[in-house]
Amino acid sequence: MIVYKTVNDLENLVGQEIGVSDWVLIEQNRINQFAESTGDFQWIHVDPEKAKSGPFGTTIAHGFLTLSLLPSLMNGAFQIEKFSAALNYGLDKVRFPSPVPVGSRLRGKFQLASWEKIEGNGAQLKLNMTIECEGSSKPACIAEPIVRFYN
Repeated sequence: MIVYKTVNDLENLVGQEIGVSDWVLIEQNRINQFAESTGDFQWIHVDPEKAKSGPFGTTIAHGFLTLSLLPSLMNGAFQIEKFSAALNYGLDKVRFPSPVPVGSRLRGKFQLASWEKIEGNGAQLKLNMTIECEGSSKPACIAEPIVRFYN
């Protein structure tokens, strides 16, 4: 993990990678808990027996489960030491190029796409996030999260 003292330390890093998280294991229990909390019980996610004969030969994580790992992956990739508040401002261009089979390991890579000063003594960061699935040639998710940090 990379640690930055303040959000201002990122201003000159636009276009550069600012952090990579550790790998996270995606187990069936996590998939089932996500299904419980969202009401999405599609068999491809929660029925291992039926999924054996499905297109991937096993259950796969929900795309939105993969996306929901963003805060955890981001916190594991980089931290800013001094700020009073951080707010999720939204996402641009979310895609799920490849499935995440149960038992896969994921990690997040973050590149700073833009840094913009905002009112309230803060900065808005737009990131290029790639969630990689170990052993896959395609990412599991690509997105552009936008986060506001206030000093």
